[in-house]
This record gives sequence, structure tokens and C-alpha cells, in this order.
Amino acid sequence: MEKTKIGVLGVGNMGASHAKHIFAGKVPHMELAAVCDTDPERLKKCDETLPGVPQFKSAEEMIASGLCDSILIAVPHYDHEKYTVMAFEAGLNVYCEKPGAVYTLQGLHMIEAAKKSGKVFCVGFQQRTNPTFRKIREMVRSGELGHIKKVIWIVTNWYRPQAYHDSSSWRSTWKLEGGGTIVNQNPHNIDLFQWMFGMPDEVLSTIDYGKYYDIEVDDDVNVLMRYKSGTVALYTTSTGEMPGTNRLEISCDMGKLVLENDELTFWRNEVSEREFNRTNTSSFPQIKNEKIKIETPKLEVSQHDALLEDFASAVCCGTPLLSPGVECINELTLADAFYYSDWQGQKWIDTNAFDHEGYFKALTDKINSSTYVKKRTASAAPVDMSASFQK
Repeated sequence: MEKTKIGVLGVGNMGASHAKHIFAGKVPHMELAAVCDTDPERLKKCDETLPGVPQFKSAEEMIASGLCDSILIAVPHYDHEKYTVMAFEAGLNVYCEKPGAVYTLQGLHMIEAAKKSGKVFCVGFQQRTNPTFRKIREMVRSGELGHIKKVIWIVTNWYRPQAYHDSSSWRSTWKLEGGGTIVNQNPHNIDLFQWMFGMPDEVLSTIDYGKYYDIEVDDDVNVLMRYKSGTVALYTTSTGEMPGTNRLEISCDMGKLVLENDELTFWRNEVSEREFNRTNTSSFPQIKNEKIKIETPKLEVSQHDALLEDFASAVCCGTPLLSPGVECINELTLADAFYYSDWQGQKWIDTNAFDHEGYFKALTDKINSSTYVKKRTASAAPVDMSASFQK
């Protein structure tokens, strides 16, 4: 299998990490062909960490160089759309860091450009490579769990102190990041949610902004979701709790499935609860169940490297993508619906007929009416993103 020659656009925290891994050969079928950044200091660091790799000061120059057949986009969120479309129009394959975009109109434009180009489009939802989440998805889709009654996901282990928010001028602002924990920390969980359980039909949320920190965006979020099938989901997340919790509980006809502390446990009913209910005559019965610890294999490489290799395989061999870029619209729709519900006075939002234009206008109003002044610490050091990965 040949290698795809990739150029990394943006060598800040995530881009530099990706570039180092590719350069070190941790992505077997990917060759680091070039790096690009508008910041001379970042490129200077690449002289030491990525010796001999061609450098460019603009995306246009790197794309026009002919050195790359693929591009990895790791720039601030609002610019994902611009450079993704630019790359597709130049005939390049695209791996775009999460989130795919800030709002759904951008995502739809990116998807349209991808389809028109015929090139490979991947969004960096690397947690789809996690064998445990893949197992849950398999169990849901196979019917092994029966009807899903309720899903409760507590995701409060995304702790981010004030120092994190102060570490970069674009973080935690409506204008430059497009939101807070929904846009930055939670895209992976939101993507996993719809990937495992499908898209809910409507959502209702209550959100706090700057509850724990001197920021203007969200840092505490609580969402209720409903499906036409009768399934209900509760999703709660925060960046202001320590120690945090990451607990996914799935109540179903066949019992209860729980993921917590990297352990997946299934309390499997002897018979479906609905079937039991049809024949039971006791007022206070107990359904016999078996507690089963479900073992899943360990991923031998990092999730980021695994998804990059998956992208390389799609480019070189045409294999199906684990995280197709066209699916980024699902995560974007949910994320935007969370915000829009709260901004509309905590109203139910129909995800099947989402008001893309209405949300864009509401976000624009947020930006234009903002009086928040970003206070970046003078001594802010580069962030080691490897320390951010959930334990």
C-alpha cells in the first residue's frame, strides 16, 4: 500500500502533535510532505522538531506547491470551512480536526464541496476508534439490548481551569471559537452519542455561560433529548467540576448497560422486561439478571494515529471511512440545537427540520452584541494537548 503525502495546515497544539507523529512514522501509510502556519515562531520550532520538512506561510502556497495530495486542517474552528473548501477545489483529500465547523451552514458547504470534488473527507472524531464505544454501537444496532428506554450520559471530566481559557486569544469566545464546552470539549461525546444511538428528533437544553470562569461562553450544559421511538436521553456536561465523572448508562428492555471507569458492564435480564410485564401477575416482582463484564480489546496505537491511518487507507485503497466528513452535520446539528434551544427560551428544537439560517443569525447576534474583553495572561505557555485526553 502506498502512502498519502499530507500537508499539515496549522502547527499549533494539535497540528504540531499530528505532524510529529506522522514524521516519526506512527501513521504507516502517511508521509509528512509539508507544514504551514502564519506564525513564524511556530515554523521556527518545526526546524528542530521536523527537520527537512518543507515549510509554507500560507495555505495557498502549500496547496499550490504540488507536494501534497492530502491536507490536515488544524486551525481555529471558524477557518475549517474556508480551507476545507479551498483544498477540495484544488483536488486534495481533507482530514479536518474536530469540530468539522462551528455551525451547520458551514458544515453543509463543506460537504457539498467534498461531494463535488470526489475526494476523501474525514473529520477527526478519533474516539470512534475506541473499541468500547464500537462495542456499544454494535450491541445497540444488533438488537441485543432490545428497545432503548433511556440514555443518561454524565460527562463532567472535561475540567478546564481559568489558565486554560487564558492560554490563547481565540479560546472561549463567540467571535473566535464559536462557543465553549459544546464546541470545544464535547464534540467527541456528541458525535459518539448520535453514532451509537442515532439522531434524536428533538432537544431541549438549559445552559450556563461563564458560571465557573471569566469567559462569555458555555461551561455548564444540561440537555433532554427525545426520540419518536419513545427513547429519552439526558446529557449533562461541565468544565468546572473536579473530580469529574464520565458515566454512560443505557436502560433497555434486556436490562442495563453501563460504561464507567473504562469498564463496560451489562446487567442482562433473563427475559425482556416488556415480555415479562405481559405475563407477570405479581405486584413487586424481580426479573432475574446476570451481571456480565464485557471485555473489549485494547487499541495498540493512539486514537489519533488510528484515525489518521484509517484516512490514509481510504485515500490509498478506497476503504470506507470510520469517521466520514459527511457525518459531521449530525454532530453540528446537535451542538447548534443545544445552543438554539437555550437561546430560544429553552424551547424544544426539531432536529429534523433544523433552522440553519435562524441559528446562524442568532450566533451572529451573539458576536455582534458581545462586550466581553479577552484577558489573556502575558506568560501563557503552549498547551500540551496530550494532557487533555480523557482518563
